[in-house]
Amino acid sequence: MSKLWGGRFTKQTDQLVEEYTASITFDKELAEEDIQGSLAHVTMLGKCGILPQEDVETIKDGLNRVLGMIRRGELEYSIANEDIHMNIEKTLIDEIGPVGGKLHTGRSRNDQVATDMHLYLRGRVVEFVSLLQKLQEALLTQAKANLDTIVPGYTHLQRAQPILFAHHLMAYVSMFQRDIERLQDSYKRINVLPLGAGALAGTTFPIDRHFVAEQLGFEGVYENSLDAVSDRDFILEFLANASFIMMHLSRFCEELVMWSSTEFNFVELDDAFCTGSSIMPQKKNPDVAELVRGKTGRVYGNLFGLMTVLKSLPLAYNKDMQEDKEGMLDTVRTLQGALQLFAPMISTMKVNKDRMRQAVNQDFSNATDIADYLVNKGLPFRQAHEVIGKTVLYCIQEGKFLLDLSMEEFNKFSELFGDDIYEVLQPEQVVNARNVYGGTASSQVEGAIARAEKALEVTVSWVDSKLDKSK
Repeated sequence: MSKLWGGRFTKQTDQLVEEYTASITFDKELAEEDIQGSLAHVTMLGKCGILPQEDVETIKDGLNRVLGMIRRGELEYSIANEDIHMNIEKTLIDEIGPVGGKLHTGRSRNDQVATDMHLYLRGRVVEFVSLLQKLQEALLTQAKANLDTIVPGYTHLQRAQPILFAHHLMAYVSMFQRDIERLQDSYKRINVLPLGAGALAGTTFPIDRHFVAEQLGFEGVYENSLDAVSDRDFILEFLANASFIMMHLSRFCEELVMWSSTEFNFVELDDAFCTGSSIMPQKKNPDVAELVRGKTGRVYGNLFGLMTVLKSLPLAYNKDMQEDKEGMLDTVRTLQGALQLFAPMISTMKVNKDRMRQAVNQDFSNATDIADYLVNKGLPFRQAHEVIGKTVLYCIQEGKFLLDLSMEEFNKFSELFGDDIYEVLQPEQVVNARNVYGGTASSQVEGAIARAEKALEVTVSWVDSKLDKSK
C-alpha cells in the first residue's frame, strides 16, 4: 500500500523502519482530539472559501462517521499508516472517497499533532483539578471529624510537639491546593492553538486561525509558527505539575504506611484498599499507598525523559519529538489511578483516636511548653531550655514522663514551678496554646477548614466553567 506521503519515494519503507517509527500503538489515544481538531479545521476551510461547502459537509459527515467507529471500537489501526492522523485520514478516504484527501489542505501533521496534545491535556487538567478537589473534600471530612483528636507531631521522625490530627490533615489540603493552582495556571498556556503553523512556516492558503481557535475554545493562537510546532513546554509543565502531585501523594502514603503498622496503629485502612499475603494469613498490606509511593518514580522519569529529549533539538519539528507522547500518556494514566483511589481510601480510613492520645501521653512532646512556662516566669529562654533538658533527662533515667513528676521533683530543677504546671502540660492545653494564624489550636484549625471550604467552592466553579471546552 502506497503512503499518503510517498510520491517522491522509489522504495517501500523497510518493515522494521515502519515498526520502529510508527506511533499508532500509543497516539491512538488522541483519536477523538484528532477528529475534533479536523472538524474545526475543515469548517474554517469552508468559511474562508478554500474548499467548496459541499466538500466541507461531505468531509464533516465522514469525520463523524469515523468518530462513531472510534467510539464503538471498530476502527482498525494500521502500523503501515504510522500515526493517528494518517490512520484517520486513510479511513476517511475509504469512507467518502478522494474528497477526504482535501481535509489536510493548509495544515501539516506537525501543527496537527501539537493541536491534538493541547486538546488532550486541556481536558486532563480539568479532570485532575476535579479529582484533587474530591481528595480535599475527603480530607476536610476527616479533619472535621478529628478536631478533638490529638496526635504527636514529628520532626526528624522524632516526636516533637502534640498537634491536632485535623491540623496534620489540613497540611495536605494546603499542598493539594497549591497543586490545583499550578494546574489552573498552566491551563492558560495549554489553551493556545498551534494549528495553522503548518510544518513550520505557516501556509499559503488564506486560513483564519482565530476562527479555528474560537471553534475549539482556545483563548488564543501561537504568535510564531516555528514556536507553535516545536513547543512542548506545555507538556513539560504538566509533567512537572504531575510530579508535584505525586510527590505530595507519596509523602502522604509514607505516613499512611507507617500509621497503619502495629508499631503506630494510628489508622486502619479499609479492606477494599489493602491486600493480603499469599503465605502469612494475618497480613493486611497497604498496597495502594505503597504503589502510589512507588509509581511516583515513573512520573519523575517521564518528566526528566522529555526534558532530555528536548534539550538539544534545533527548530522546528524533529522526529525525536514523537517521544513526547508515551511519557505524557503514561503520566496521565498513573495520576488518574492514584487520584481516583486516594479520595475513597481517605474517606474510609478509620482513625484510632485512643491510640493517638496514648502516644501523646507517653512522650516528652510537651517539653517546649514548660520552657515557655519558665520564660513567662522571667527566666531567659536559653536557661529555660537547659532546665527542661535536664528535667527530661531525669525523667528518662527514672522511667517517668513529665506529668508523672511531683512538685518536689519539679522544684529540684527550678523554684519557678508551681501547681499550674500540671495544667500547662495537658495535651489539650499544649495544643490550644498555639493560637496563632496557621497554628494547631482548635479555633485556628476550624478557621483553616472554613477557608479551605471556600477555596473548594472556587475550584468547583472553575471546573464547571471549563467543562464545555474540555470535552
